[in-house]
Amino acid sequence: MFEPSLDSTVEHDQSTGPADSSVGNQISTARRFDDDPPPQKRVRRKSTSHLKAVPQELADRERIKAAAEEFAKTLNKSQPFSKNNLEGWGRKLLEQLNEPEMYLGFAMVLIGNFFWKQQFLSIPFERRMLLLPHCLKHAAGCPAEYSQFGLECEKCGACSIADYKVRAEQLGYKVLVAEGSPVVLRIIVEGYVDGILGVACLNVLEKAIDKVLVAGVPSYAVPLHSGDCKNTTLDEAWVWDVLEKYEPLPAPMTRSYVPLMRATSNLFTNQFPELVTRQRSSTPEQALSPLGQTENAALDWLANGGKRFRPFITLAAFDAASGGQWVNGTANAQDNAFTPGAAKVAMAIEAFHKASLVHDDIQDNDLYRYGRQTLHRVHGIGSAINIGDYLIGLGYRLVNEARSEIGSDAACDIVEAMSQAHIKLCDGQGAEMGWQQSPDWNITPLDALQIYALKTSPAFEAALIAGFRLAGPVDGLRETVAQFCRKLGVGFQILNDLKDWQGDSDNKLVAGQDALALRPTLLLALALQSASPEQKKQIREIYESTGDNVSRLNQLRGLFNELNVFDKAQSLADKSRAGAEGLADSVESDEIRQLLYFFVDTVLAQDDEPTPLEKMQAQNRPLLHII
Repeated sequence: MFEPSLDSTVEHDQSTGPADSSVGNQISTARRFDDDPPPQKRVRRKSTSHLKAVPQELADRERIKAAAEEFAKTLNKSQPFSKNNLEGWGRKLLEQLNEPEMYLGFAMVLIGNFFWKQQFLSIPFERRMLLLPHCLKHAAGCPAEYSQFGLECEKCGACSIADYKVRAEQLGYKVLVAEGSPVVLRIIVEGYVDGILGVACLNVLEKAIDKVLVAGVPSYAVPLHSGDCKNTTLDEAWVWDVLEKYEPLPAPMTRSYVPLMRATSNLFTNQFPELVTRQRSSTPEQALSPLGQTENAALDWLANGGKRFRPFITLAAFDAASGGQWVNGTANAQDNAFTPGAAKVAMAIEAFHKASLVHDDIQDNDLYRYGRQTLHRVHGIGSAINIGDYLIGLGYRLVNEARSEIGSDAACDIVEAMSQAHIKLCDGQGAEMGWQQSPDWNITPLDALQIYALKTSPAFEAALIAGFRLAGPVDGLRETVAQFCRKLGVGFQILNDLKDWQGDSDNKLVAGQDALALRPTLLLALALQSASPEQKKQIREIYESTGDNVSRLNQLRGLFNELNVFDKAQSLADKSRAGAEGLADSVESDEIRQLLYFFVDTVLAQDDEPTPLEKMQAQNRPLLHII
């Protein structure tokens, strides 16, 4: 069984050979071209609460803003910045101005604004969103009520929300009044808007950098003067400075993953009926018949719910290995669509993933998925197993249907990658179930990480390899991808363990659910590794008892805190991230290297407690009536 290495050392491939056009020959670890962008080094993220002060005097705010505008003129705008890029720029600006570190968040927002300002102003008004915070309302006398999507402004004139909202809507903006921006990227991906003008506190803007800016979405933010969420103020002139301006550009300046995200979304909306033909459920009557029920339930499950990240990985890898026409805005894309062959391969990746979720939910007896009841609760265990099996068969059929376009060799290689991922996933899931049936209380962190590597990493690897193989042979790239995905998958699973202890009652998630299900997690293994004999006994008794769940989990949380388990797990997640970034650094192709950085930032993003908007997004509620 694979043993993942969690140190940041990169094992370089020293093989050499004649140059050719294969994707694999875009790897080189011996040297880097002089004109290549330097690798993006990242550091462990720590608490930033002390870095989010806003200067109290308008003159100071205006001075930093003017300096940020000049600073941004020196930046290369050909590709989006990372959060660490922005932090480095912010520190440099503050050093030049001799300003204290507590203004770092403020400086970062302003530099980001002027990085994107030209591109934001080039977006037509009807393709922009204005995002306003509810804390601008007049707290004592506001007559507006909250809907599930935010504040329903009554335009009473008691605060500035109505002024911005009325004018923005006159111009054609979509307007959302809510406490944060997590749902905004989804609105952009679904094609409603292309840029964001946001007003928010620095806490919310910090989170938006990870969720929105890293994808390459032109944005302009006006920071609130405080984060106390009650009767706060802002520099209103800064909003009006951009709200009513439109200055078109001849072409995009910065690469963006939004076109690829939209193309992926398009697979499951406009393209879905032609990619996945219904054979037994093409009419409502057939869908309800015994012969059509399985196909109907399977295709509904495939088309709806989830982030669709794996098919995005495939299409993004294909684009990167083909020169990055989509992210650089040079693709001759018709209706946000890839060719049928590439689209069917990406759809197959999602079919396999959704099949694994159906079976995983049965094996774990999970109650909810995507904010709705799991398939085995709706249709019964036998029917749900059959639906999962149907999706597996559909995945292989889709790859075969792509064969006439992508070639038999490529189709066979992709099937091989998918089948290997499928087998490893079953090995990992089987190991977890075996532990649950017969717990081994001597489980080590390495044992848990082996299971993680098998359960999570192969799906990422298959998605990447499939995309690269669509562009050409991948032999020289295969081992780098495998190592990268091991780091990525392990880091993702560790962060998922940590997130499990947050819980989310609105989305039917319970804190410590993995412990209640007696799963062999890294947190448990770390606790057992450090525990005294008495503490080990306590841990085992908590896991094996059937008493009150809240009491059990409170006791377990206390022991985990005593044993420093959460910090140790976070440290291992950071090492996984560093390892993945080191492997990305070894890739010579700028397009592929930047894509791998993007995957690290996306898959290993560390969110705070979910906001109500994030919970609604997780529940996959429709967005049309927001805007």
